[in-house]
Amino acid sequence: MAVHRVAVLALDGVTPLDLSIPAQIFSARSETPYEMTLCALTPTVRTSVGFTVAAAGGPAQVRAADTVIVPGCEPPGRPPEAAIEVLAQVRDQGKRMVSICTGAFALAAAGILDGLRATTHWQYIDDFEQDFPAVRVERDVLYVDEGEVLSSAGVCCGIDLCLHIVRRDLGAVTANRIARGVVAAPHREGGQAQYVPAPVPVAGETSLSDTRGWALQRLGEPLTLRLLARHAGVSRRTLMRRFAEETGTTPLQWLLNARLGRARELLETTDHPIDHIARDCGLGTAANLRLHFRRALGTTPTAYRRTFTR
Repeated sequence: MAVHRVAVLALDGVTPLDLSIPAQIFSARSETPYEMTLCALTPTVRTSVGFTVAAAGGPAQVRAADTVIVPGCEPPGRPPEAAIEVLAQVRDQGKRMVSICTGAFALAAAGILDGLRATTHWQYIDDFEQDFPAVRVERDVLYVDEGEVLSSAGVCCGIDLCLHIVRRDLGAVTANRIARGVVAAPHREGGQAQYVPAPVPVAGETSLSDTRGWALQRLGEPLTLRLLARHAGVSRRTLMRRFAEETGTTPLQWLLNARLGRARELLETTDHPIDHIARDCGLGTAANLRLHFRRALGTTPTAYRRTFTR
């Protein structure tokens, strides 16, 4: 595979977790083409919690990259003019530009997000919308994919976005292998809500994680709200409420995403006919699989298989 250079541009006040996410996911692995370099405008950069990190690269490495990722900073605001200049130069070269969390402020300041959809951390989204009226702000999503410009919501949503990029580049099998390695949650679509009211169960309640795991082992079977609620030992109304609290989406949308994910793996790793894959992942017919594939991914199962067949 040809080398794909990833530059992670750390600005002053960078959030350590935002910085570590792309550094971990795009680190060198035998099965991926990524070559990741931590870059900064100066040899060292101060983090939001006080310690400093040493940068291996500078503006030259940012300009030479194929993908540039800007992690979030605290407090968010206008970056130095030198950063704005180098980001604008990279975008003029047609390179892929990515922000994590409040890194969107830097991309927006460089004019990269003008006229595009983008998101950032929910706590700062009002300020972001006010400061950058030319950006079409998406308030309630995990991440936004505008082709060569991508942005994620707060902090850990950067994991979802970086895995989405790997999935786009290399397919579901490789992305899932990396996700397992970093013990990340199963793939979450970008349209899910970024602010989940109850990411951990409230005292006295039981998480629905066992029910989700049970369902993942039975994607080829008919799974209804009634069956999910029965397994969880709750009413359908309670299932709907707690599913939204824990995952940011509905049970049926979560099932559809899981089935599409399973279909992608089968397309990449088997030569099974499309109608068999549709049946095995619970989407019933080839026509139904094609419909949902087109809606979710903008392509067909056959075209996807040609792209990612190993």
